Amino acid sequence: MGLTYQRVLLKLSGEALMGDLAYGIDPTIVQDIAQEVAEIVTTGVQVAIVVGGGNIFRGVKGAAAGMDRATADYIGMIATVMNAMTLQDALERAGVPTRVQTAIAMQEVAEPYIRRRAIRHLEKNRVVVFGAGSGNPFFTTDTTAALRAAEISADVLFKATKVDGVYDSDPHINPQARRYQTLNYAHVLSQDLRVMDSTAIALCKDNNIPIIVFDLSVKGNIRRAVMGEPIGTLVGGSCEVS
Repeated sequence: MGLTYQRVLLKLSGEALMGDLAYGIDPTIVQDIAQEVAEIVTTGVQVAIVVGGGNIFRGVKGAAAGMDRATADYIGMIATVMNAMTLQDALERAGVPTRVQTAIAMQEVAEPYIRRRAIRHLEKNRVVVFGAGSGNPFFTTDTTAALRAAEISADVLFKATKVDGVYDSDPHINPQARRYQTLNYAHVLSQDLRVMDSTAIALCKDNNIPIIVFDLSVKGNIRRAVMGEPIGTLVGGSCEVS
């Protein structure tokens, strides 16, 4: 089966890097992700990654504990850079040239985010990991993923999670919850399905970027998604709700 997507934006939550740990980074999980990304890079797919920081620090929780929200969000952005550098190390040990670009200047450890430079890296088959979110408080890394996907003209946004798609209710609470195979943006927004935050969904809708939500823990799912195999849930403008 041939490639369905040539340039992809992979959104990883910070929690995805924890594995079964309560906090921090599981090196085995990170290396497994790196190996899967390396596998698709060798086929010629251009890969950009946006990673969250919730395994280290979550701005919303910091704000809930009484911290100034903007300050808490900046700390969360710095946490994403730690994850980005960890991914970079794992990817390069897997033989994949990788660049970290940050929206907050950290010139000793990463490049600044420059759109044209990021695209050039992708064209040279380097993986680009975007850290520090969008550089602005009050915006999630989901929104950053949608923004960067639009900026680099990605064919698709992969939302890699701990569940195997989008459900009409929480499958952990409701055993009768139904998983959607396809959705459109309007239904996601009107039903508040929590695929990504509403700003991210609106950005993808306005730029016609499909979103595929799938379970990262199933080995080979990143490759299957790139090949266009029907996994998880596909969200797109022309999709029926099914």
